[in-house]
Amino acid sequence: MLPTFWARCPGLKTRNSRILRELHQSTPRSRILLNNRAPQALSALRNVSHGVNILSSLRGQTRSLTGALASKRVSFDPRFFSSNASVSLSAEHLSDAETSSHSTKPEELPTLTPPPVAMWLLASSALVFAVIVVGGVTRLTESGLSITEWKPITGILPPLGKADWEEAFEKYKATPEFKMINHSISLSDFKRIFYMEWGHRVLGRLIGLGFVIPLVYFASRRVLPRSLARNLTLYALLIGAQGALGWYMVKSGLEDALLETPGAVPRVSQYRLAAHLGTAFVLYAGMFSTGISILTDWRWAKNGTWGGLKNTGSGAVWKVLETPSVRRFTRYSKLLTGLVFITALSGAFVAGLDAGLLYNEFPLMGGRIAPPSDELFSPLYAQKPDGSDIWWRNIFENPTTVQFNHRCLAITTYFSTAALFLASRRPALRAALPPLARKMILSAFAMANIQVLLGISTLLYLVPVPLAAMHQAGSVMLLTTMVHLLVSLRRPGAAARLWRQAHLGSRKAASS
Repeated sequence: MLPTFWARCPGLKTRNSRILRELHQSTPRSRILLNNRAPQALSALRNVSHGVNILSSLRGQTRSLTGALASKRVSFDPRFFSSNASVSLSAEHLSDAETSSHSTKPEELPTLTPPPVAMWLLASSALVFAVIVVGGVTRLTESGLSITEWKPITGILPPLGKADWEEAFEKYKATPEFKMINHSISLSDFKRIFYMEWGHRVLGRLIGLGFVIPLVYFASRRVLPRSLARNLTLYALLIGAQGALGWYMVKSGLEDALLETPGAVPRVSQYRLAAHLGTAFVLYAGMFSTGISILTDWRWAKNGTWGGLKNTGSGAVWKVLETPSVRRFTRYSKLLTGLVFITALSGAFVAGLDAGLLYNEFPLMGGRIAPPSDELFSPLYAQKPDGSDIWWRNIFENPTTVQFNHRCLAITTYFSTAALFLASRRPALRAALPPLARKMILSAFAMANIQVLLGISTLLYLVPVPLAAMHQAGSVMLLTTMVHLLVSLRRPGAAARLWRQAHLGSRKAASS
């Protein structure tokens, strides 16, 4: 505004310069002539002086107003965390002597995902946890083959009248499961197993709607960074693929070829069951870890809380993470998380083959540490003439071998968790680990003990539905503790680091 005001006064500047030049360069004769114009010149000079005073006053008021506004924005304002955040900060605000030796150029801060997104993801992961447990109960009650069709839209409604129920029951009577096992059940018995499978499918649809609709909302509000939006879109596609995979699994138990196979049992393919359960585990771990990471990044950017430590500088965070013992602990934690995941998948093969109904004793199997080798690798499971597939087919299709493998993996997982927990109790590593990491490895070890007890009880009591369902839920809880442990050992995201640096810079500017 001030340069514009001054630019609009060329006449005033020109007149002033001309009068001063004449007064300075005039001869004695011209001074006599100028004396008659002196009052006019003095009046002009007074006008110029008055204008300069006005401009100086306006400049002072502008500086005062700017300083007042700056003082109002010294404190951390959560409103900056939005899709419209385009705060251009100076290099002083973006630089952090603790993490970088060079200054950062002024630029817009990246989008920092707000906590509501984290709450939505954690709620979605809780629904996935529920559908895993309900799916396990559905399998244990042999209800999974009661619905013989897949209707993604209209299938959300159960049969509404007697005629609809009779039609659904007639379709079930044509399945191998009814002909070989449930040929004596009544319509009321059919309704019981039908509602179990229907509830599982409806819960899966609710997960899809509860994920896709908020995803579209948050993406339209531009509160999701581009990389996060891409990953969440992949999760949405995976949820849709999970529904198709579930029907592909159910379809394997409805094939008429089971009626012609000697010794066949009407059940779904253990391969498809493991794929279906494994996909659910991936979805759960992805949603849970992303939600927890968003919350930890937000706390770090807002108040410097990280890993249970409060008001920590960036340098302290990097120093802890770069400690050789912590890096080694993190590497072992990742390996243990993978082992937990593989052990859970092996449980899917046990469930698919009903292998838990064999050798209901522990720790021995038929009075021995391991069954005979000819039973573990029976030639009856080889399908090629040369028997070259005997190894992998026994590993995945022989119930005895599948149970033995699951036992070995479970024992290995338990002792690995115990070893990692004991390592975290050593004074040097205990002092270096963040408090949250110490809590999570303790929780993982406690959950591993509970899971072992549930697994042994399920085996000894011939796989009762309540114990078996709790055992499957325990595998998800153990995976949860390990995922949370990995999140507690991660570095805050790039966006959180920049926001934290900007906050520290504003505090330094306020104190100076």
